[in-house]
Amino acid sequence: MRKGNTSVDCNNCDSRAKSIFCSLQQNDVEAINNNKGCSTYNKGQIIFSQNAIPHGIFIIYSGKVKIFQLSENGKKQIVRMASVGDVIGYRALLSSEHYTSTAEVIINSEVCFIPKELFFSLMSKNYSVTNGLMNLLTKDLRLAENKITGLAQKPVKERMAEALLFMKETYGFENDNKTINVILTREEIANLVGTATETAIRLLSVLKKQNLIDFDGKKIRLINIPQLTVMANLNY
Repeated sequence: MRKGNTSVDCNNCDSRAKSIFCSLQQNDVEAINNNKGCSTYNKGQIIFSQNAIPHGIFIIYSGKVKIFQLSENGKKQIVRMASVGDVIGYRALLSSEHYTSTAEVIINSEVCFIPKELFFSLMSKNYSVTNGLMNLLTKDLRLAENKITGLAQKPVKERMAEALLFMKETYGFENDNKTINVILTREEIANLVGTATETAIRLLSVLKKQNLIDFDGKKIRLINIPQLTVMANLNY
């Protein structure tokens, strides 16, 4: 299925309050409103692809997105999960490089696109945008460092616990305050953890037997967050 155009008014956009553009003056908001493009992507569609040339940045208006890298042997590694208000694709644009990863929607999503000329103009005029990008880059670097350290040093069970908590931090809970508000396939969870799908399935089963998590179909409920945090070697 092809992506379709959608109408989003920046003046009434709740997502903007969560993005790096939250402090823009009205004239800059209007500039974005008049020059952006917004599209609806169906589940599984690609927003941008690894090795492609960036022409702007993307902002998630609604929905959920996974960002992954594809190795030479075709194995996927999820490097980031994104949600409403998140800016994606900006690092390649800032460094004038090709994309190093692929962005794929997890559920039907609405995504806005800001052309690079307008984006760089906003950066040059607004310290808040530049500062927001610096904070994003710092956060991404910290996550990347933690991912590298985890893959090198943490046992896979610890990485699984960390991945479940990461999913919760990114997408939150449903109304029961236990069920993670996103559905990932077991393969996607394995790609997030950095292990084989069979291993991910086995580890989830072990955590269920230990009464740390439970299942509702493909949904995952976190039963004992403190114990999962201890298992993941996290300090939050």
